[in-house]
Amino acid sequence: MAELVVQRLAAGDWAAFREIRLAALRDAPEAFGSTAADAQKLGEEEWRRRLEQRAVFLVEVASQRVGLAAGLGGEQAGEAELVSMWVAPAWRGHGAGDRLVEAVLAWAAGEGFLTMHLWVAQGNARAERLYARHGFAATGRVQPMGGERSELLEFEMRRRVG
Repeated sequence: MAELVVQRLAAGDWAAFREIRLAALRDAPEAFGSTAADAQKLGEEEWRRRLEQRAVFLVEVASQRVGLAAGLGGEQAGEAELVSMWVAPAWRGHGAGDRLVEAVLAWAAGEGFLTMHLWVAQGNARAERLYARHGFAATGRVQPMGGERSELLEFEMRRRVG
């Protein structure tokens, strides 16, 4: 199998970020609070701004973009959040998700965050298993997904960083 290569995107990589984020939103609309239609309306400036506000990681295999995840500061001091996690269907179960979670956790540790949390759409057992492998545990908190998906619920998972 070809090597999985993880890289952090910079503001200049906005077109690659846009491309893979749109692929994620089209492939798994039930997993995200935003929609492909909304994301398509965003201009270059907004894509660059998002890359400047968070640590976005891309995983590639043989120069093919196969996954995405990001980390950003949480609502509470010392807390980071893992967001935008997605792996192309053909690459699920091949370690791409693990590599992305590891990259975001390493980023959080390097930035001095103490805890990391994330939200998982209810019923997404595969994602829940991925996060559990990396030490995340459900907290019992549940909330409606954002945007047009307020009828769907997501639950929080959390772990210490480092």
